[in-house]
Amino acid sequence: MKKLFSASLVSGLPRQCGKSGTVLLLTASLIWGFAFVAQSAGMDYLGPFSFNGTRYFLGCAVLLPLVILRRSAAKKRGINRGTKKDLYLAGISCGIVVCLATTLQQIGIIYTTVGKAGFITTLYIIIVPVMGVFLKRHVDGIIWVGALIAGVGVYLLCINESFTLNRGDIYVFFSAIVFSVHILIIAHFAHRVDGVTLSFMQFLIAGTICSLIGFPLEKPLLSDFVAGLWPLLYTGILSSGVAYTLQIVGQRDADPSVASLIFSLESVFAVLGGYLILNQNLTGRELLGCAVMFAAVILVRLPVKIGIKSGIRKRF
Repeated sequence: MKKLFSASLVSGLPRQCGKSGTVLLLTASLIWGFAFVAQSAGMDYLGPFSFNGTRYFLGCAVLLPLVILRRSAAKKRGINRGTKKDLYLAGISCGIVVCLATTLQQIGIIYTTVGKAGFITTLYIIIVPVMGVFLKRHVDGIIWVGALIAGVGVYLLCINESFTLNRGDIYVFFSAIVFSVHILIIAHFAHRVDGVTLSFMQFLIAGTICSLIGFPLEKPLLSDFVAGLWPLLYTGILSSGVAYTLQIVGQRDADPSVASLIFSLESVFAVLGGYLILNQNLTGRELLGCAVMFAAVILVRLPVKIGIKSGIRKRF
């Protein structure tokens, strides 16, 4: 859910990425990767709806001061941040979609490892351009090659010897599809609303929906929230608030292709977090699947200047 605002944050800005910007983006990716560990730990104390509802409200609390400051600065400079109609439409749409996506992901993490969840989630980088076909957008041939390689990686990572999928992997895969829809919605509203305000609104909508479902269905107790305080604080404050702010600052001068490549390291950090903190090990076959999927991500996101010069492919 975190890097889904790339298009809206970098539109109309310079396309270079300095060392300081790279460090900020890498730090955000690190925070998001280890957030899978926090999400997994949180399931020991709360249900997926109660956990997500609480983390989103914490994210709102972190972003609210930033929203107020940006709105005040925009008013002083006479900058138009879009109409309320567009903001409400975008916020409601994104809130509903991100609620579904993160709930599927949260449920999936119960039944699979955080490393596998991180790599499967990264597939949205490939799914988005493939979805573009249905929107009559041109899809470069390299995307199809990357999708094929990623399919091989998913097979190695998720399919066991009896040719069956872990149900957690299935949940996370569907969450990657819904995350892809979320990215397309953001792209539609990218030039119409302020990205930080939209993030705040979507967290508010998603948190409300999750809480309305989670509290009567899962019946969490105050002691459950206290017991799961650290995972909630990490995902709510660091993952939703701090990392998102780092993304905004880091992407001011970042090429979106370079930024996406850095963000794809989230999956690597998820594997490291699962191994170091939760003692979750991957088999040799699963590690090979991770490597193949990561190669596919790099292939479709890394600009190939030689191809540009020769006219073989365009930079995207």
